[in-house]
Amino acid sequence: MNRLLVCLSCLLALLTGPAWSRDAPQLQLPRVTLTAGMHLIQAQVAATPEQRSIGLMFREDMPGGEGMLFVFEQPAGQCFWMKNTLLPLTAAFVADDGTIVNLVDMKPQSLDSHCSTRPVRYVLEMHQGWFAKRGIQAGFRLSGAPFDGRK
Repeated sequence: MNRLLVCLSCLLALLTGPAWSRDAPQLQLPRVTLTAGMHLIQAQVAATPEQRSIGLMFREDMPGGEGMLFVFEQPAGQCFWMKNTLLPLTAAFVADDGTIVNLVDMKPQSLDSHCSTRPVRYVLEMHQGWFAKRGIQAGFRLSGAPFDGRK
């Protein structure tokens, strides 16, 4: 009987463990340096389904030149919302070669859907206004390792 309880406890811990981590911000993701003209961006990389689903949720602050780059396996229509996201953000939907397809401002804690205007593999989230303050619009090309050699 004790053995069964131990096994059930272990199973319960495995099943509920990831749920606990979903209530805290992701701060230890890999990082990549991107450039937008003369501006440097330090982006956390969310490349797995779980990392992408958590994104920037639960973050109370983020340095000005930082963001999060969401990387998908294939280009597709990507849509984002702001559930449990406390910071106002701008999402840049980015083509394989680094070209920004469209930008959308997103309000914190909103369930509104914000989508790419065409299929993309990348989405870069930055503080709301970061792109506008630098004159960066759709058609601008970002540089960095994820986009090198892609056309």
